[in-house]
Amino acid sequence: MTDTAVEDFAQFDRYVRFWNTDGEEQSRLADAVFTEGVEYRAMVGVLSGAEALIDLRRQFVAHLGAVTLRLRRTPEVHHQRARVEWELLTGGGEGEGTSFAEGTDVVQLDEDGRISAVTVFLDRAPEGFEAAPQH
Repeated sequence: MTDTAVEDFAQFDRYVRFWNTDGEEQSRLADAVFTEGVEYRAMVGVLSGAEALIDLRRQFVAHLGAVTLRLRRTPEVHHQRARVEWELLTGGGEGEGTSFAEGTDVVQLDEDGRISAVTVFLDRAPEGFEAAPQH
């Protein structure tokens, strides 16, 4: 995959929509966005597969109520990797709400532009969140 394969950033628009929806739409987006065995590494643990990511979002919504992920800037892409800076909002509608956390996802893309791995870094953790020491 070349950098120009994602120059319209449609894949990242779908990535954001995946985190901001549920049900059939989320499953459809998962098929378009992620490889079958996508690996997701975050402070909450290491997850594998789109179903695990769908379940993670369900848990966030069950715990926090309305949750919206929005990009803080245009993703930077090179050599099948991308840096995706985001903010997580709680309450309100899409693009509205209270800032809960900010982070950066380092994303690995396959030859077709689908996401095969995500490593999540918290740039600003939620209030009261204490991360375990990194390995």
